[in-house]
Amino acid sequence: MSSSSRGPGAGARRRRTRCRRCRACVRTECGDCHFCRDMKKFGGPGRMKQSCLLRQCTAPVLPHTAVCLLCGEAGKEDTVEGEEEKFGLSLMECTICNEIVHPGCLKMGKAEGVINAEIPNCWECPRCTQEGRTSKDSGEGPGRRRADNGEEGASLGSGWKLTEELPLPPPPPRRKGPLPAGPPPEDMPGPPKRKEREAGNEPPTPRKKKPKPPLASAEGPAVPSPSPQREKLERFKRMCQLLERVPDTSSSSSDSDSDSDSSGTSLSEDEAPGEARNGRRPARGSSGEKENRGGRRAVRPGSGGPLLSWPLGPAPPPRPPQLERHVVRPPPRSPEPDTLPLAAGSDHPLPRAAWLRVFQHLGPRELCVCMRVCRTWSRWCYDKRLWPRMDLSRRKSLTPPMLSGVVRRQPRALDLSWTGVSKKQLMWLLNRLQGLQELVLSGCSWLSVSALGSAPLPALRLLDLRWIEDVKDSQLRELLLPPPDTKPGQTESRGRLQGVAELRLAGLELTDASLRLLLRHAPQLSALDLSHCAHVGDPSVHLLTAPTSPLRETLVHLNLAGCHRLTDHCLPLFRRCPRLRRLDLRSCRQLSPEACARLAAAGPPGPFRCPEEKLLLKDS
Repeated sequence: MSSSSRGPGAGARRRRTRCRRCRACVRTECGDCHFCRDMKKFGGPGRMKQSCLLRQCTAPVLPHTAVCLLCGEAGKEDTVEGEEEKFGLSLMECTICNEIVHPGCLKMGKAEGVINAEIPNCWECPRCTQEGRTSKDSGEGPGRRRADNGEEGASLGSGWKLTEELPLPPPPPRRKGPLPAGPPPEDMPGPPKRKEREAGNEPPTPRKKKPKPPLASAEGPAVPSPSPQREKLERFKRMCQLLERVPDTSSSSSDSDSDSDSSGTSLSEDEAPGEARNGRRPARGSSGEKENRGGRRAVRPGSGGPLLSWPLGPAPPPRPPQLERHVVRPPPRSPEPDTLPLAAGSDHPLPRAAWLRVFQHLGPRELCVCMRVCRTWSRWCYDKRLWPRMDLSRRKSLTPPMLSGVVRRQPRALDLSWTGVSKKQLMWLLNRLQGLQELVLSGCSWLSVSALGSAPLPALRLLDLRWIEDVKDSQLRELLLPPPDTKPGQTESRGRLQGVAELRLAGLELTDASLRLLLRHAPQLSALDLSHCAHVGDPSVHLLTAPTSPLRETLVHLNLAGCHRLTDHCLPLFRRCPRLRRLDLRSCRQLSPEACARLAAAGPPGPFRCPEEKLLLKDS
């Protein structure tokens, strides 16, 4: 089954974008190459629309709009941990049929396709491998560069690109008159047939139809006028001479790539030196080309290093980038100096302790302004007593300088609600904030919140996990159970939330099984928020107030607002909690105001007051 029969546009090639991480992407234009001289910023006409030769990306990536041909979804490799699972959920583009699919959607393993290690998300798909299709069947080799940056329907003459097979020069002129009788000589030039050109062999006889020769004058044969193909060859010569001057980039694969980004691979380096030396292409079927087609590595003269051949075997995936490149430690408790030096050489009469008392009356914005005054104030303003709380809520992304600033200030309360914090960032923070007492993660994704399952939280007293999507019993079990990496022989089975006094779980899909885990591994809760939990009902209240429940004697604040499964039968159960001071039952549809009023009048040990309907409060 060919790619054209799988649907219209099934194999349409996608324009790749820059990786913005390789050495070529991060450098500036040289201003001296052919493409730079064409740019308007360097005084050129700006017609070629190509990037600098030294800024051509070596590993172009798929655009963010690329989706799987089978399921229509983007790459989801960030949602799993294992290497095989990541490979199954990542988008891969075939170099033969140009289809972009998830390997998992094909139901085929990693070893069944030929992966290209030079370009990310690039392979020869198992379908084409099983059918025996090669790059020749699709009309473009894996090392060939398309003239239109990967778009369909463009001709070779529409733009000058580096390709493995350069255009042939025009045939030399012939003399007037009939052809001599007999077989043509072996060295007579002529364009070979297509199949023989692909196989690398010259045809035994010339083609029957030849191009019309140019007219000859009386003095001798006419000199052919320069053609566009000849101009491209001259440009290629100049480019090769420029590459020989810069040995750092001659051995790397130069992806001819404009600033708008494109896809492809580099020129075969075994042809470039021949073009630079004599302006002619090496003979087809030569030993050097046969060795490259056989899978051996070609060595460019003067470069001193091997070049990768095509196709390449599967290579291990690149290591993910680390969050930080240096260790961020909190400042010492008593940073020096203890006094403020003045410009005259003396010290200010106020000591550091007095300055800190002044700084404690300032807000975060004013403290940041004070840190710009001098180096001494900057060190003093990092004191953790000045930063008891830090609010980074509702930020789309958290940058490394933000995280480093949080660690240096060592706050006791940190608000990361409704932010785009990742799991790696949260683990990095929690491992360096051992004195953190309050952590707010409401509205974040469970993929990032799952970092709590492997981070130590010795001083945590408040944990806010409200409105986190896709939290089931299994996720809560992972969070509540003791860490699995306990030392051999250690009998302590304390969970991570043993010392938490306030837990907010509003809007989660919690069941009675989750509440049983909560009673067992969080026995010191004094404030519990279960509002708008759809599965909380009368049996849940019975579990919380049962004689075996540790929360029966510790609960002071209980929020059950919006729990529509609660009925009037559960109200007498709250009398079992003698320390209860606040009970929120607002927006519970099946609870009658009269039953709530009777509970408020009797109440556990004393009556409650009702400032609002179904809200019971007791003064402490």
